[in-house]
Amino acid sequence: MTNLAQKLACSLSFALVASLLVPIARAQETRPAAQPTPAAGADHKEAEKETPIPPEKTVATHHELTLDGKLLKYTATAGTLLLRDEDDKPYGSIFYVAYTLDGAEPQSRPVSFLYNGGPGSASLWLHMGSFSPVRITTDSPNPTAGPPFKLVPNQYSLLDKTDLVFIDAPLTGYSRAVGKATPKDFTGVDQDLRAFDRFIIRYLSVNQRWNSPKFLIGESYGTTRSAALADMLGNDGVQLNGVVLISSILNYGIRAGGYDSIYVFNLPSYAAAAWYFNKIPDKPADVATWVQQARDFASGPYAEALFAGDNLLAGKLDEVAKQVSHFTGLSVDYIKEANLRISPTRFRKEVMRDDRRTLGRYDMRFEGVDVDAAGESPSYDPSDSGISGAFVAALHDYLERELKYDSTDEYRPSAGNIGQWDWKHRPTSGGGFGPGGEQSQPYVAADLASAIRKNPHLQVFSANGYFDLATPFFATEFDLSHMALDPNLRGNVHFGYYPSGHMIYLNVDALHRLRDDLAEFITKATS
Repeated sequence: MTNLAQKLACSLSFALVASLLVPIARAQETRPAAQPTPAAGADHKEAEKETPIPPEKTVATHHELTLDGKLLKYTATAGTLLLRDEDDKPYGSIFYVAYTLDGAEPQSRPVSFLYNGGPGSASLWLHMGSFSPVRITTDSPNPTAGPPFKLVPNQYSLLDKTDLVFIDAPLTGYSRAVGKATPKDFTGVDQDLRAFDRFIIRYLSVNQRWNSPKFLIGESYGTTRSAALADMLGNDGVQLNGVVLISSILNYGIRAGGYDSIYVFNLPSYAAAAWYFNKIPDKPADVATWVQQARDFASGPYAEALFAGDNLLAGKLDEVAKQVSHFTGLSVDYIKEANLRISPTRFRKEVMRDDRRTLGRYDMRFEGVDVDAAGESPSYDPSDSGISGAFVAALHDYLERELKYDSTDEYRPSAGNIGQWDWKHRPTSGGGFGPGGEQSQPYVAADLASAIRKNPHLQVFSANGYFDLATPFFATEFDLSHMALDPNLRGNVHFGYYPSGHMIYLNVDALHRLRDDLAEFITKATS
């Protein structure tokens, strides 16, 4: 990473364009569409309404799981905890499912808090697909066949290493605003952070887990949350052992350097997809070797050509276009017509156009079929539609049949009525390295760096899928290598790479490797 960071520092400016990077719906980063501003009278009426405050509720069931030949007896607790505001009034009821190993000593037993992103996504994706004691099987990267779906004991669970608490974000799952609270109390970067901060503190107190080793495991926008939450929790006296970032986005803001950086960050992911679909001649045997070559080109000749802008000489344009073609499988003419700048939607439509196929955005291994092969962008994302039905059905069936959790509320996989998200962010430590004061878009790598400086034992693991075009791994590498950490703290940040997309666990081989990597990470971070 050192050589890569040095190359990028010389040839790139630090930029991510949120509107080009953020996905829509589900477990990934979204910028909700602007909504009409309510009249002042409507706001006042909304504030006057009061939702009955439900009691905190738990339902415990007992289960067994065999991992590596060892029988684990555990308790699954599905329930809610109340959040209280600065005036000690309840304003949120947050739903969670916790898996705790029976007979373990709480003071030495790690506890991990897991959540998805969105913003506005419930935790069913991580819950049903990754490290819980059960998981849904899918046909990924092909569309999953219809019900009955199969929920199986999860041989890749992390239950042997840590207790697991899956949290549904406010307004998702069974989590609700209560009392005089409105959605606006939760629908924003800092509002969301405060809710998770208060939930975790409440959980630690109710379950007497203050002295347990503690981890955050977030996916997608959940990594945005985790990076800032690590600093917020630390300021509130909750010292973490580790933070796991799965498919990260740590900078939503436009920084100096303009929009060209996004094309640099995307190119190695394009190269991975071209490798997967055999769109390049004489490809290397492993994707990691090919991706490293793409990194070198993207951070060197490609970045230099883009940043030259209108001053790029014709001969250099031809040379770079041929190299872009070499790495992406796109034709030289198409690349030149696009001025060397290929958007994610164009790549997903163009690279397999001759096969009349499109690629997924969350996971480029998924293939889609549009009504025709013309056009500039795919008509849908096959990596989303191919798995959503299985996850939603599995979660409903599991909660009701296995965990015995009954509710008259509707379980919301996402907060579809989340409204306009407040993207402003004020770092709890006043900014430090990076933009100070209030940010119009969250740049949370600075928050994470602050957390590491104040807690030099804090370990970070970044998990990345090669075929993820929602949160490209090259951008994550850049963000995490530009935190201005002291040399003796840079070893706190670790990386893992997997032959998968945004939801790494959809590739079972990748899930196996990720589970082993995190088991080792947790063991070292608690030793």
